[in-house]
Amino acid sequence: MELRHLRYFAAVAETLNFGRAAARLSISQPPLSRQIQSLEHELGTPLFTRTTRGVRLTAAGRALIPEARRLLREAAALVEGARHLAEGGVGSLRIGFISTASYNVLPRVLPEFHRRRPGIQLALQETTSDAQIALLRDYELDVGVLVPPVVDAGFRYLPLMQEPLLAALPARRRWPRRVPLASLAAETFVLFPRQAGVGLYDLIVGFCRSAGFTPRIGQEAVQMPTIVSLVAAGMGVALVPASLRHMRRTGVVYRALAETSPLMEMGLAWREGEEEPAVAAFVAHARAAFRI
Repeated sequence: MELRHLRYFAAVAETLNFGRAAARLSISQPPLSRQIQSLEHELGTPLFTRTTRGVRLTAAGRALIPEARRLLREAAALVEGARHLAEGGVGSLRIGFISTASYNVLPRVLPEFHRRRPGIQLALQETTSDAQIALLRDYELDVGVLVPPVVDAGFRYLPLMQEPLLAALPARRRWPRRVPLASLAAETFVLFPRQAGVGLYDLIVGFCRSAGFTPRIGQEAVQMPTIVSLVAAGMGVALVPASLRHMRRTGVVYRALAETSPLMEMGLAWREGEEEPAVAAFVAHARAAFRI
């Protein structure tokens, strides 16, 4: 039995007229009659009583029509589901992100993406840039929101935004509105290990060296909120992305730097050559959100 047999049967059952059913199906009447006879032969029972006055369903036909309609609905839903999946309308998406992204990238991308594509289930995982690359390589993430570089072959990278650095400083001390970076040379710095994010680590250390000193690192932490909390606890000072000024912590003040800061870049990384529709949809949405 084929789905077309059920469509033909349903059309005749609903119109009780072979001519009108054939017109609905856009076929001629003789092939429709032959297909119905083939279905009846396969089932071993007549589905219609044919008289000179018209057509009516037999008991077997009346029993079959609700099941035929159900199967046709399920087949249509399967086709529609496959279409939505191919267009990135349904599925799942595992997104890794660094903590800073929750203050700049994610608020601009996630709410509207979720509104437009509610059929895609999002699984978010906060982790460092280096860990995201490893998780992407092991197929445990689909997209990463991270700080470059992304040097692994087989990955694609899309830059989304750049922002300057500012100083996160203990509030118990008085600081000028614009802090010369060289004035922090004697301070202890709170920074994350280089292997956790080589791009931002090198940016910060290189900026300090351009001001004439190498930062003395007293404490390390892998997440920006932890770094800011350690500054609040008096463990040192830190250079952080400018969007972190929205992260309020008692005991911390944020100050712009007197020098022109280098820009920290953030973007998306994903595996090349095997883009799932949901990944392609997310990347396209991020492009639109940041007008790239």
